Amino acid sequence: MRRIANLIAGKWTAPQDGKYFDDHNPATGEKIAEIPSSTAADIKTAVAGAQMAQPEWGALPVEERAVWLDSIASALEARSDEIAELESRDTGKPVALARAVDAARSALNFRFFAELVRELPDELYKMKDALNVVVRKPVGVAGLITPWNLPLYLLSWKVAPAILMGNCVVCKPSRLTPLTANLLAEVVTEAGLPPGVVNIVHGSGSKCGQALVEHPAVGAISFTGGTSTGRSVAAGAAPLFKKLSLELGGKNATIVCGDADLEKTIPGAARAAFMNQGQVCLCGSRLLVERSIWDEFVPRFVAYVKAMSIGDPASCDLGALVSQEHRKKVESYVVLAQEEGGTVLCGGERPTLEPPFDSGAFLEPAVIEGLAPDSRSATEEIFGPVVTLHPFENDDEALAIANNTEYGLAGSVWTRDLERGRRIAEGIDTGMVWVNCWLHRDLRVPFGGIKNSGVGREGGRYSLEFFSEPTNICLMEA
Repeated sequence: MRRIANLIAGKWTAPQDGKYFDDHNPATGEKIAEIPSSTAADIKTAVAGAQMAQPEWGALPVEERAVWLDSIASALEARSDEIAELESRDTGKPVALARAVDAARSALNFRFFAELVRELPDELYKMKDALNVVVRKPVGVAGLITPWNLPLYLLSWKVAPAILMGNCVVCKPSRLTPLTANLLAEVVTEAGLPPGVVNIVHGSGSKCGQALVEHPAVGAISFTGGTSTGRSVAAGAAPLFKKLSLELGGKNATIVCGDADLEKTIPGAARAAFMNQGQVCLCGSRLLVERSIWDEFVPRFVAYVKAMSIGDPASCDLGALVSQEHRKKVESYVVLAQEEGGTVLCGGERPTLEPPFDSGAFLEPAVIEGLAPDSRSATEEIFGPVVTLHPFENDDEALAIANNTEYGLAGSVWTRDLERGRRIAEGIDTGMVWVNCWLHRDLRVPFGGIKNSGVGREGGRYSLEFFSEPTNICLMEA
């Protein structure tokens, strides 16, 4: 068990009121850390530290800031195994998943943005009698609020472009998963990053996060999390006219056409449904299957899901949910689905495991059929290992079901006919669609959703644009 501190202006700092939260390993229930229960006073101090550092940091050539990103990437790569272990202990996810996804992407995010800025051409627009030059200036201080499902992955996704563009940041990680944010604080400190460029303040969203959103000196807020919390963030930021990026919830459709290659589609659809125990905003939690292959697909899919191992994160396919409270929420949806007329084909129960995992927040992956497409269980975000099955007769019906939700984040289509796949993909009201794959990411492309799935886009130049202010300079000969 360890007690961690905030990183404020380059110094390890205890919360000003001296209060701490307990951090537990959700796979065992063991207390593994104490984290600061910071307040608005701690946020105020962190923002002041960022303000002090920003002019000098922002004055550096972007090429020099890119070198800093490379150094941070190298340091994270050197601690890859440690990141995976910490992420698994904090979230309950399998170590193999944390190593392949969380640890790898965290380092790659810094490396990617450093390389991207070196490749981007200058923004020049020629007129007959003048030249327009667009230059990008820092916003100043950016507030970054990140969730518990992909802690360092998503924190690095925001920190890298923000500091690259000359901003200093105040980060508020989820209080449920603080350990790898603390590791990033160690990395930037040991690398010698100027004090105040990266500040990390731990605490609750209601106190710490809200204070960050409402601080008048914070010019931009990038938030990833639930839609209801996103509404509060938007309400707090709007009166101050802050730049705002919201990456929120999803209720994504996986559409399986009658001509799909089931040898590839079944594992792909299962991965889309249950990766990270279904705790990914991009997960395909609604599985739409063309009626012509329904009788073949469903039993094969259920058999595949039943074969997935659950338990010790060191060796199993599926780990624990993030907390006991979250497991209860997911279980309530399994009960609701049955009340709405659904049939649980497998899963939805607490597995019997040997100590110490018998105290963990585990739940067997659930597959449910028989629900109306407009039922609550089929349209509300569950954010857990639950997938609902829905048959469709034709593409129009598939699109009607897919679009029958308040969300519009992601989706996937599985078919041998790429022309049909693209046509269906273009008909889905969403920000991202994969055809014959899922979560296959090119970091240059826009990431984000529509409707209640968020505001704005991140990734590639979209992130660089968000974390900067463009100034157009029109040059004409005297």
